[in-house]
Amino acid sequence: MPFPFLARLSGLSNVTAVSGLGGIPANPVRSATRQIGPAKLNQQQALNIPAALKRRLAWFAVSSLLILADIVAYMASYSLLLPYLSGTSDSVPSERIFALAALAVIGLNMLTGLYPGYRLHEQEHLRRRVTVFTKITLLSTVGTVLLPDGLGAVSSVILFLFLGLFFQPVLHRAARRLCRRLEIWGERAVILGDAGQVSRLMMHFTDRWQYGIQPEASLADAVAFSSDRPAIALVAGGVDAAIADLPALRRKFDEVILLCDTPDLKVSGLQPADAGGEIGIRLARSSGLATPQFARRVRDLAIAMPALLILTPFILVAAAVIYAIDPGPVFFRQAREGLSGKPLRILKLRTMYQDAEKRLETLLRTNPAIRVEWETSFKLKKDPRILPFIGHILRSSSFDELPQLANVISGEMAIVGPRPFPEYHLRAMDGKFREKRRSIAPGLTGLWQVSARSDADIKLQQQLDEFYIDNRSLWFDWHILIRTIPAVCRRNGAY
Repeated sequence: MPFPFLARLSGLSNVTAVSGLGGIPANPVRSATRQIGPAKLNQQQALNIPAALKRRLAWFAVSSLLILADIVAYMASYSLLLPYLSGTSDSVPSERIFALAALAVIGLNMLTGLYPGYRLHEQEHLRRRVTVFTKITLLSTVGTVLLPDGLGAVSSVILFLFLGLFFQPVLHRAARRLCRRLEIWGERAVILGDAGQVSRLMMHFTDRWQYGIQPEASLADAVAFSSDRPAIALVAGGVDAAIADLPALRRKFDEVILLCDTPDLKVSGLQPADAGGEIGIRLARSSGLATPQFARRVRDLAIAMPALLILTPFILVAAAVIYAIDPGPVFFRQAREGLSGKPLRILKLRTMYQDAEKRLETLLRTNPAIRVEWETSFKLKKDPRILPFIGHILRSSSFDELPQLANVISGEMAIVGPRPFPEYHLRAMDGKFREKRRSIAPGLTGLWQVSARSDADIKLQQQLDEFYIDNRSLWFDWHILIRTIPAVCRRNGAY
């Protein structure tokens, strides 16, 4: 489904606009959609529990499990910190102070809608958590003024909360999966639209179950629901027709959401606009201030400089192995397109034979199947050009890209951004998109790398890059950075 925006309708003139659910394009996957059949309906009706009460109980159970996950995260954080605290001075805060700090964070998380946190992108979860952490940190610094020897105590509390930030996403993910297994995760929704739209949306929301939309019925099934009908109606397709039927829909459902296909509309920056009772969506534009760009540059240097220093010995070992297998230059520079279309020569460890281009030309000329595979993604799953042993290891782990940390330090690249493609790859993309791509610096990792890597075709690569450019933010960058580590470890689509 193209990038949708959603208009949440609480009445004829009360409109709230929120960003798209699962709007990031994803690699298509096969999934079985789940619908409610007569047996399940009879089972639910036999319990004779009002639908509203069941929704509240499920909401309470999910929120409780997520809060418990946060408590466990802070217990793990305290356990890690305890050996350090036991060896410090008497200025160490008591357990009660740590407990109060954790409860303050959990309370603010509740106020910001993180329990249960339905319909929020992962980067929005991250943004809200870091915002809460920052607020508590600022409040804690008051202790350095009000308390004697408060600096040591406050620094311990801040470190305690900071460690919790790393445990919370992992435990929250486990809690969500448990809730899904218990069939209490998410809000049930009926999808109104034609058969094709219903099928596509059923798959879309089932694949993205973590956003908390349970597409359990289509328009044909809606009649079967009496008091147990879903609370939410998702209306696809003709918005005008849906607005005409809005009074009837509002009587049947607690919430009506209009799904509109807007492939050229960015998802972030959408805000509700009340234009004299008319439904309006306002698209906010970036202020153009240099502060975010400066913050990105500081972040890039803070990551790239120590990383290159630490990884240099390992890069040299890999270079020695490459030379032993195929004597010759162990590094190579390749021309790519950089910011504003300026030529960029990226630095990589050599993972192919020195005559790789000749081998590729021969292969494409003699093997039609290989040519089709190459023209689809400009990658080959079984590439005879790759050096044995070391070549596959370096490429599957993306270790061959790490010398580009030098490009990041020089300012030619960023840590996060669209990957710099060679010219033959860019020629397969349309000119309008290429101009958009030139507007930001290419990156060492990006949305494409953490979503599909080499499994994505040209169209999906373009969609992922375009989505990132249109929705670029510091929070989105950190979200991609966090996802990069598991993406590299899984090695899906890396060859």
